[in-house]
Amino acid sequence: MLRTTLRNLLAHKARLVMTVLAVCLGVAFVSGTLVFADSTAAAHRAAASKTFAGVDVTVTDKAPAPGTDDGSGTGVLDDALVAKLARLPGVAAVRPSVDGSATLNAADGTPLRADRAWSNLAGAYVPARNGKDNRYPLDEGRAPANSGEIAVDGETAAAGRFRLGDTITLATDGPVMTKRLVGIVTTDDTRVTAGGTLVLFDKATAQKLFAAPGHYTGIDLTASPGTTASELADRVTAVLPADRAEATTGQAQAAQQAILVDTLTRGYEKVPMVFAGVSLFIGSFLIVNTFTMLVKRRTRETALLRAIGASRRQVSRSVLLEALLVGLAASVAGLLLGLGIAAVLPHVLGGAHVLPSGPLVIGPRSVAAALGVGVGVTVLAAWLPSRLAARTSPMEAMRSAEQPPAAQRFRLRGTMGLGLLVLGAGWLISLSGAEDASEENLRDAMAGCGLLATALIVLAPLLAAPVIRLTGRLTGRFGVTGRLARENALRDPRRTAATAATLLISTGLVTGLAVIGHSTAQALDRQAAAGLGADYVVSTRSTMTGIDPDAARRLAGTSGVRAAHPIADSTLFTGSGVRQISGVDPATVRDTMKLDFVSGSAEDLAPGRIAVSATLARESGVATGGRLNVQLGHAGKPASYEVVGVYKDNPVARDALGSRGEVAANSFLPGSVQRVLLRTDGPATAALENRLRTAAGNNPLLKVQDRQQLVREAAGTMGDLLDVMYGMLGIGVVISALGIVNTLAMSVAERTREIGALRALGMDRAGVRRMIRLEALTVAGYGTLLGLAGGLFGAWAVGSLANGAIDQYTLILPWGTLLLVALLSLATGTLAAAVPARRAAALSPLEAAANT
Repeated sequence: MLRTTLRNLLAHKARLVMTVLAVCLGVAFVSGTLVFADSTAAAHRAAASKTFAGVDVTVTDKAPAPGTDDGSGTGVLDDALVAKLARLPGVAAVRPSVDGSATLNAADGTPLRADRAWSNLAGAYVPARNGKDNRYPLDEGRAPANSGEIAVDGETAAAGRFRLGDTITLATDGPVMTKRLVGIVTTDDTRVTAGGTLVLFDKATAQKLFAAPGHYTGIDLTASPGTTASELADRVTAVLPADRAEATTGQAQAAQQAILVDTLTRGYEKVPMVFAGVSLFIGSFLIVNTFTMLVKRRTRETALLRAIGASRRQVSRSVLLEALLVGLAASVAGLLLGLGIAAVLPHVLGGAHVLPSGPLVIGPRSVAAALGVGVGVTVLAAWLPSRLAARTSPMEAMRSAEQPPAAQRFRLRGTMGLGLLVLGAGWLISLSGAEDASEENLRDAMAGCGLLATALIVLAPLLAAPVIRLTGRLTGRFGVTGRLARENALRDPRRTAATAATLLISTGLVTGLAVIGHSTAQALDRQAAAGLGADYVVSTRSTMTGIDPDAARRLAGTSGVRAAHPIADSTLFTGSGVRQISGVDPATVRDTMKLDFVSGSAEDLAPGRIAVSATLARESGVATGGRLNVQLGHAGKPASYEVVGVYKDNPVARDALGSRGEVAANSFLPGSVQRVLLRTDGPATAALENRLRTAAGNNPLLKVQDRQQLVREAAGTMGDLLDVMYGMLGIGVVISALGIVNTLAMSVAERTREIGALRALGMDRAGVRRMIRLEALTVAGYGTLLGLAGGLFGAWAVGSLANGAIDQYTLILPWGTLLLVALLSLATGTLAAAVPARRAAALSPLEAAANT
């Protein structure tokens, strides 16, 4: 039996290749998605992580206790402390640092990676005794020597198209500066190598920008051999002023950072993991369908083995061994193909603009998934058909007529399918009263959608006959070939449903995502447009920076500007999390913000008084006239604020409103403003926008946007997310197409004698090709129809979550996208039939009749 199995595999090379290809694609989709998820999460972690290699202890300033600040604004980390620490026993090296953030304009004047402020690093080039800073080896040029010079890393120079001697404009937290590039360095800081930027100043300039003259933001120490980090930290702590500075081991800093980075990046792998589950779903159906057809086609061969003495167990083991060998080969090939998919995905999905860069991460779960899908699913897919084949008696298997499935099985399938349909639909409908898109509600929605998809797949063989008979009227217009195509699709409803299953899943997901994404984008558009009364908004890219007061005055005095309203933004710490608060002038806020107050008024804003959005009011359980315990800004103290109004959610006003003076005093840069809302004399024009950019100093930290640009930005995140989802689901469509190719190829081989008879009766080759294509179109149309129905219902049900999270959400169907999805699905089925149709048409009547 072993020799028979091996010879059988090698004797049917085309069938072997198609089977391996089916399993390989399923493995590639799963493993590639998992590798992409691991690599993306690792790249995000690298982009947010500081390297502590070679750092045993770090000394940093400690925030002064309330009432003890001497008002100097400087810490104790100076050259005297550096020299003192260097003399401590057990210290091998001391490296003072001055760290901050800077954003550059590229050579063409556009902001360079400005939306990645968290990884746009700046610092001081601090030479050691040898005149070099070992952290930043020079590749070209020299180190910056005065306030007019800078150095950048090689990747930043390439991205910005900088050359030595170029004049570069940049900003840290205020006005634009102009510097000359004198050096290009190398760095191993993962925040930079993952897609950030690095700017180095001379020590005096960096101290002036990020600390104070003669002071540092940190001091890194390396322990000498024989001294542990804990011992060194104790010695350092003993000489530090306890209330002004603290020492932390590098290991402790790395542990704290790991917790923070894990919290920040946890969500980046959730979407790919969802699609890994979807890919497993699609790949499993493809593999199961392939092996079911394979074993069914070999029924006569199995019967012959039984007739010459093979036992049921031997037949079953033979099929399982074949599945194991195919699964092992396909797992290896699929894993390699998956690596290619994972490498290409970031570029397909706009990785340079959306995703940080980083190497591929091949984790154990990717390898385990490849083997689990390739071997596990393949063997399981072959197990049930092998048992059915082994149980079939030789005489029954030799019958030429195909035996219809038992009616009992159809009744059982119908009962199970209806039960799953009621459970899934009921689960989704139960979410219609949800008030927000919490993680728990999203999990329930995913579970309900999974049950709904499973129900449709279980019911698909039962629905095939009535639906295809109805849609078959269209193919029937093609004459005899159309009617034959319809009958071929109806001949085995289970095979038709299994072939259409992968297309059903892909179409359903794309449809649901397209409807929810379109409806959400439209709601955000309306919300942004309804909440903004200004014509232009000049804003910082982060609340950690501010608009230069001179720039704000220049904006107000720009020709064509009628009024300018500065707004201070800060953070608001509440019991339910971190929120954003906007500091406004109560007397003029209605001129630039269209606020719809449910109760109260913005005119009552004052120190100690705030207004909150409807969402924040609901989550905090407060109303107008009540009090809310919050902390305003990072350095503020918890206090009880009176709520003077509740307004409908407004992206311009954000989560809460306060008086501008109080919010500005508690912003990251005390006294600064982060936005200037402008009213103009006329409509938005390119000339006016250029004047505003010039007034803002072409500062890379600032954005100048009109109303339409703000509306597009409001929907931008949803659009980017949908692009990622569509890109990943596109792979599912490819697998669906290859699944149809595989099924039709086996179907053509199965019906060789039938096709020969048709050719003998007068059907020409063009008619045979048309029949196969129409059959594929019928199957694709069936899968598309079920997918559209399931996707639309799921979008309607899940849309209630968005309705609770977005005030103006309503279900709006993207008719153009839905039509495109339907046409692409039908085209997928038609194109997939090209190879099987050509093969069927190439059969001569005599060869087909001779085939047994």
